[in-house]
Amino acid sequence: MELLWEIAGWSGAVLILSAYLSVSMGWLKAGKRFQVANLIGACAFIVNGAVHQAWPSVVTNVAWCLISAVAILRMRATQESPVAAAEAPQVQFPGVPDTTGQIAVVEAITSAVHGDVAGRAAECQASLREARATVPAARTS
Repeated sequence: MELLWEIAGWSGAVLILSAYLSVSMGWLKAGKRFQVANLIGACAFIVNGAVHQAWPSVVTNVAWCLISAVAILRMRATQESPVAAAEAPQVQFPGVPDTTGQIAVVEAITSAVHGDVAGRAAECQASLREARATVPAARTS
């Protein structure tokens, strides 16, 4: 049975160190897989530390486990209700044609194919007017 607790401790060490190495080297993002590896590794350390009565290690790994568990729960909560990404400001480079009008036409054609022509046409016209208002005066002449 002692061998089982040692295997648990070494497995926890390998999991946590592998996850940390993977994130540090850019092989893995600090996302769900990273947190799950930390959670399982910390649980294995808790078991090993309790068997060896290494209470500072147990307390540290309980905290490590809780941090990972909370991070996983927060990731799960944000996955269910994704927040719309903030739209990056549009940049108009000199010498590059403004294609905003083309976008409005494509949107109008798409809405005609998919229905709600009147509603989408109004949106496209408003979008086109807005785009024309933001184009510098030098470009319009």
